[in-house]
Amino acid sequence: MKHIKEQFIRYMDAGFPIIYLNTYEEDKADALIRSVAGGRKIEEWNVRGYFENQVLMQAEAPLEDILRTLIDDPLSLQRSVLVLKDVPLFKDQMTVIELLKYLARRISNGSLPDFNIVIVSSEVCIPGELDPFLTILHDEYLTVSDIRGVIEQFCHDQEVDMLPEFIRELAQMFKGLSEYEINTILALALSDDGEITRSDLSLILEQKKQVVQKSGILEMIPLKEGMDDIGGLESLKQWLQRKEKIFRNMEAAAAFGVDMPKGVLIAGMPGCGKSLNAKAAAKLFGVPLLRLDMGRLMGKYVGESEANMRKAIGLAEAIAPCVLWIDELEKAFAGVGGSGGAADVTTRLFGTFLTWLQEKDSQAFVVATANNIASMPPELLRKGRFDEIFYVALPNKEERKKIFSIHIGKRRPDDLEGIDLDRLAARTDGYSGADIEGVVKDSIEAAFAKGEDAITTDGILEAVSQTHSLKEIMKDSLQKMESLYKQRKFKNASA
Repeated sequence: MKHIKEQFIRYMDAGFPIIYLNTYEEDKADALIRSVAGGRKIEEWNVRGYFENQVLMQAEAPLEDILRTLIDDPLSLQRSVLVLKDVPLFKDQMTVIELLKYLARRISNGSLPDFNIVIVSSEVCIPGELDPFLTILHDEYLTVSDIRGVIEQFCHDQEVDMLPEFIRELAQMFKGLSEYEINTILALALSDDGEITRSDLSLILEQKKQVVQKSGILEMIPLKEGMDDIGGLESLKQWLQRKEKIFRNMEAAAAFGVDMPKGVLIAGMPGCGKSLNAKAAAKLFGVPLLRLDMGRLMGKYVGESEANMRKAIGLAEAIAPCVLWIDELEKAFAGVGGSGGAADVTTRLFGTFLTWLQEKDSQAFVVATANNIASMPPELLRKGRFDEIFYVALPNKEERKKIFSIHIGKRRPDDLEGIDLDRLAARTDGYSGADIEGVVKDSIEAAFAKGEDAITTDGILEAVSQTHSLKEIMKDSLQKMESLYKQRKFKNASA
């Protein structure tokens, strides 16, 4: 809060015409504006009407009328701050935009000294006409110490007893949430039985997932699969296990001179375990898994996409330690370096992501996956962006045996002893892990439909004969992909 307050004061003193405060917490924004106004009059427009110093002057007043009145009486703007809320209500009104631009120009040329416009919104939607006059301030996430204070205040207000070590644990769980969101979740947990205990942790975690999902950009993924669910890929698994030791002991590792782990890029054939490794890595590290949907970053208004990227990065860093999973990375930055509006936005997004990846010092460990690196910007593949780049090939015979064992063991553990894994592996050269899982599912379904008591090797081989392998379907493209991985000196995830 201290940092954003200092920035706010600096922008106001420098005469920035429009300051865009991007926050979900209007109460906190109001307190911040009052603290930096320095005795100035605070005028506000929102859906309820027009206010002066929190006193309602005109109910349900159209913003256009308010702006025209203020422009006609410039003396009323001396030593004042005009706060605008409920942006979606006026962002497409061109007359309102033109009036705001007129005021912004007058602030810029010194005609309206000691006057600023502040827009408060949880969205970043900036009409292009206002872009030259506007700067964005992003709300800061609460620190762990701040969160402990929120929990302690809640306990005091609600007369709830909570052990200090449990408060510390909750503070870690609440990282990335606002004060309002934390209080709401605590109140929900308290409403069940009048106390907050470890039995409420699953409820708290579920509520946090919903809050993260409401960001529209990040999704918190449940942790089910672990390293034992991955057939093969021993080199990649060993590498992740080494990083896990660093990740869990970061303070000691840093004192020893070890750099903060950045992340890993896993490229390779579809259906061969790339996404599974992202999930297993989070479970191995013992941290939340956040999936970044790059497609949701793109916005309609100037600066909206870049703001969404910063918001996603900020939330991941606030929740850290975590694993940030970016699936199909090559699609996210397709068009980088091209010309035109969409390509320009993609290039700026790429620059923001690249800078963060290069300079980040938080425990947000990136696991990026890609199917086709040929379309990927070469800057992303340079040494130092990721800690390592692995490629995942089609599983070899031993890996196929392991994959069959995993999927049969999950569904029909009592049948596993009677299955000839060597025969299955020998007959499935060129099959991906996903192909093998599909074969096992089909054979179990067929056995059930026939009224059989167990699955057999012959039954599974029958399903194999009816399944086209990935190698058969994508032979030419797979050869090109593997050749490119070897040419780029990517590390084999299996070797």
